[in-house]
Amino acid sequence: MHRVLVVDDEPQILRALVINLKARKYEVDTAADGAAALRLAADRHPDVIILDLGLPDMEGVEVIRDIRGRSRVPIIVLSARHTSDEKVEALDAGADDYVTKPFGMDELLARLRAAVRRAEPVTAPNGEAVVETESFTVDLAAKKVHRDGKDVRLTPTEWHLLELLIRNAGRLVSQKQLLQEVWGPSYRKETNYLRVYMAQLRRKLEADPSAPRHLITEPGMGYRFERGTVSPSR
Repeated sequence: MHRVLVVDDEPQILRALVINLKARKYEVDTAADGAAALRLAADRHPDVIILDLGLPDMEGVEVIRDIRGRSRVPIIVLSARHTSDEKVEALDAGADDYVTKPFGMDELLARLRAAVRRAEPVTAPNGEAVVETESFTVDLAAKKVHRDGKDVRLTPTEWHLLELLIRNAGRLVSQKQLLQEVWGPSYRKETNYLRVYMAQLRRKLEADPSAPRHLITEPGMGYRFERGTVSPSR
């Protein structure tokens, strides 16, 4: 059974989400402000967080950044804010998905299920558990990334995107395929998600994010993972 933390200061939305989530056998905790959300996220260890941005005591983006400093739990933003800049800011802070109000309950629940799947362990492709590049090492079985001898913290969405590219190493993965496999079948036009997350992965993994050697963009088409040549000393 998965535990969901719902953070929203609108009682009607909280009540509707609790009823629908419990009917589908989720365990649910609720918070009406950012301070309570941070406390519950630390104490209850939810599997997914549904978060409103307009909280009475702090911005939801601050909550995302605080949680991302210590946890990879999937975060779905649920907000009335719908401009592209606001979506990008939330995604850039570490949110995994963004749903605008008013919303359809079935769609939100589908995105919740997709977020849970992204956080689950992956199977190493072709039996290869460890993939090395000149800049970083990916342990697919342990679901870990190392760079310069240190662990690199990835969000579930960043991990799923990286894993999908590695599974198709050397081949172009279209924008459509990435969106549908990482976020779900209803995603077709949200290419800004890909730009944000690829930029984040490059900042974390590439030696020179402005001139990536492993996470390659094919303009207007998609992305490709190239392993490159690994030094014999490694």
